[in-house]
Amino acid sequence: MTMYNAPVEDMMFLFENLKDNKNYNEIEKFKEINSDLVKDILDQAAKINQEIVHPLAKIGDENPCVYENGIVRSPPGYKEAYTRFINDGWTSLSCDPKYGGQGMPKTVSTFFEEMLSSASLSFKLYSELSIGAYNCILHHADQKIKDIFLPKIVEGKWSGTMCLTESQCGTDLGLIKTKAVKQNDGSYAVTGQKIFITSGDHDLTENIIHLVLAKIPGGPTGTKGISLFLVPKFNVNEDGSIGTRNGVNTLSIESKMGIKGSPTCVLNFDNAKGFLIGQENKGLSSMFTMMNLERIIVGIQGLGIAETAYQNSLSYAQERKQGKSNNNKDNKTDEIIKHADIRRSLLNMKSIIQGQRSLAFWLSQQIDVSLNHTNEKIRKNAEDLVSLMTPVVKSFFTDMGTEITNEAIQVFGGYGYTKDQGIEQLYRDNRITPIYEGTNSVQAIDLVFRKVLNNKILFNFISIVKEEIKINQETSELKEFSKILSNNLKLLEDFSILLEKMNKTNKDDVSAACNDFLKVLGYISLAFSWFKISKISFKKINDNKSFYEEKINTAKYFYDKILPRAEMHYNSAKSGSNIIMNAKFN
Repeated sequence: MTMYNAPVEDMMFLFENLKDNKNYNEIEKFKEINSDLVKDILDQAAKINQEIVHPLAKIGDENPCVYENGIVRSPPGYKEAYTRFINDGWTSLSCDPKYGGQGMPKTVSTFFEEMLSSASLSFKLYSELSIGAYNCILHHADQKIKDIFLPKIVEGKWSGTMCLTESQCGTDLGLIKTKAVKQNDGSYAVTGQKIFITSGDHDLTENIIHLVLAKIPGGPTGTKGISLFLVPKFNVNEDGSIGTRNGVNTLSIESKMGIKGSPTCVLNFDNAKGFLIGQENKGLSSMFTMMNLERIIVGIQGLGIAETAYQNSLSYAQERKQGKSNNNKDNKTDEIIKHADIRRSLLNMKSIIQGQRSLAFWLSQQIDVSLNHTNEKIRKNAEDLVSLMTPVVKSFFTDMGTEITNEAIQVFGGYGYTKDQGIEQLYRDNRITPIYEGTNSVQAIDLVFRKVLNNKILFNFISIVKEEIKINQETSELKEFSKILSNNLKLLEDFSILLEKMNKTNKDDVSAACNDFLKVLGYISLAFSWFKISKISFKKINDNKSFYEEKINTAKYFYDKILPRAEMHYNSAKSGSNIIMNAKFN
């Protein structure tokens, strides 16, 4: 079994030192959220995740969800843990106090999301979609629906799902066949089948609130004719109490590679009573409120699992003795952490993980600004940055999660391949993250074609990084970092210009370069994060020399050993698509 210790110290370092976003600091309702309060929240979060949730990871993997007689049963211990989870108020952390929430900013809730992902992704998935459903209902439903459904979702007594995918369509949602027929009472009868529904059915909550994409007969074709409906598992009476069973049934659950403690369901809707969310034929834009949030959260899943993989790899490397290192003078076997290649693996993990955590904190500030700032222009600028970085966080973090969990297995050697240590489970659990909520290939295409080509958002981000360099480039300790980061920004600009040229001549060249571009933006974004961390660390080094020296040295490692990957991806993209599109497959 793996161990997990929440990195509270590193999280508090970010909260206390990198809240340098003027717009974020202007948000009135967050001004009383001080370090003492956040430290207390994170300490309590660490406790429940380490002591209650983490042991469930192995239990859920060895005792998967069961579907029998039309009922989905969660693994042993899950129901008791979930009861503790909601009683302690963790589902309400970032929700509006109007509906029973605690009103914490995204900067705080993101840390909790990471901890929960590190502890047990399967357990996390029971509550994760609930927050997405909460946000979608909050922003698009009428007040009556909000008043009935949101308090129970915030409390955790009711959970939520997102029902998009059908057997004939995943990415291309214009092909959905689920229909919704308007009834005399204003509700809709929803009929169709949805697949791959995370937490589509289970025994942890009193009710499950499905957000379902469907088409109203007679509406426009394709995605323009999609509407969004709230369809509860159990109908809800006017007073908010649970009524009769709705026409929603589970046909089966998937047998999966990982996240075995989480049920992935095939749901059948048979004239199920549903309520329109937002406007008719505008459902996709409403659902994107939920989908975009989920994509960021999926990225955090990759980060969280990677953190657990790193912690266990480090502990094992410090204890496991194998071979003699190059500097061995006593002819005794050394711990494997003394071998250069093992140290390289560990530093790869560490530099990527801490850089990602910092980038996630920066993005959380942008989300908070986009939702809460009083100035419309400032909100829009922050919203654009969130839009740009969402596919990066989703794809880059999860791809790196796959790399790091794979590297962790390698550090453990043969023991990593066995089930006893729990390392291979981390790889299996993480492997879904580059797939669901839009595959990483789709994310890369979305980034380039919708957010980079003929769009100024990328250059807004570049200008932010340039300004950070300009302010600090005369600082002697940061001169080398400034030079390297500036060169990589030039590479990013050149890459975007290259894409514009390719788009005019051969769109296959652009498509073939999308994944490379996302990686380049990902590595440079982490370099930006490490630049900000280094700036603080040089200033404060005398306050805690060992802590800040470690930060600086890890930053140097990232710049020297990881960041050069960006140039490799750029060079790959420059070769175009001819060899790809003309290849023969015999």
